[in-house]
Amino acid sequence: MNFDLPPDTEAMCEALIAFAHRDLGGTDSFVAEDFRRRWMLAGKQGILGATVPEQYGGSGLDAVSAVALMESLGHGTSDTGFGFSVAAHLFACLMPIVEFGTPDQQLRWLPRLTSGELIAAHAITEPEAGSDIFAMRTTAELRGDSYVLNGTKAFTTNAPVADVFVVQAVTGPGGGYFGLTSFIIEAGTPGLHVGPPYDKVGLRGSPTSEVHLADVHVPVDNVLGGPGSGAAVFSGSMKWERTCLFGIYLGAMQRVLDSTIEFADERRQFGSPIGEFQAVSHRIVDMVAGVESARLMLYKAADVLTRGGDGELWSALAKIAVSEAAVQLGLDAIGVRGGLGVTTRGDAETLLRDALPSRIFSGTNDIQKNNIARVLGIGRRPPVRRR
Repeated sequence: MNFDLPPDTEAMCEALIAFAHRDLGGTDSFVAEDFRRRWMLAGKQGILGATVPEQYGGSGLDAVSAVALMESLGHGTSDTGFGFSVAAHLFACLMPIVEFGTPDQQLRWLPRLTSGELIAAHAITEPEAGSDIFAMRTTAELRGDSYVLNGTKAFTTNAPVADVFVVQAVTGPGGGYFGLTSFIIEAGTPGLHVGPPYDKVGLRGSPTSEVHLADVHVPVDNVLGGPGSGAAVFSGSMKWERTCLFGIYLGAMQRVLDSTIEFADERRQFGSPIGEFQAVSHRIVDMVAGVESARLMLYKAADVLTRGGDGELWSALAKIAVSEAAVQLGLDAIGVRGGLGVTTRGDAETLLRDALPSRIFSGTNDIQKNNIARVLGIGRRPPVRRR
């Protein structure tokens, strides 16, 4: 196994860390004008279309390089919420269009989505349908050459600033896996209304809100992947999101780990740097182990995805590993800092707040354990061989 990235990828990552540190920092809150300004900068640097084919303005990176890119973005910017929005846009919205869109859809949407001209949001979660997507109540009824959508979506990342929505709806009630259909809907379409941004405990730089659909007419040409393929589109987006998006957290963890080591060297108590005390040094060692273990798991998942394997097992394992490590590292970073760790605007407490939602989005960690158990055949058949 080779754990070294190619030299050109390393150079790309170093340049992105410097760029993100200089130009993509935020204030741990959402300001629409500044968000759009930084979004355009990210587009010009090629971040928004990293895994999109070059013919549509992207860079055509594989999953391993994409994780490295997202890790660099998370390391460079202090606004993890902004990085989260970038990753949600790319992996939950653009990649489904890359993998399931028609040539006309790809040509119409991808160039402007990769350049930063447009922002995308994936609307799937509902008040009564979070982890259980088949409990979805948003409906799409075919009427002539259009579908008419009605329903409400919740926790939709980027919705307050989105120009394009990828929306999941029920077209075949009781149809299970083949009862859902995906649609591409432009903002401003009559009947589509976006609610005010949520006030969240973490990821405050990422705007999130409800999306209300009341008799929204969508042309049949805007069906993504064909009628009844919504679940496949959703699974494809989660395959990318659960793997590559979490590179943002690897970078944020590394940034806070670095500042924690620096703090332990500079902070003096009882006449010595606190890093000399075993309780502190051992805690930092545990933090290092957590970051490195999560990194290995995530890059393993990315490698499986790059090679075209069934990434459900490894993406679920990696999602759990990274999110749990991020929460624990946030707690430990606060512990090393003591009282300073719980003051607002500190990088330790900000990481902890940003890490808490990572246990929930992209499918809760408990649901991921269910998925892993199902893939392993626990209780139903002999376990599959893990490679």
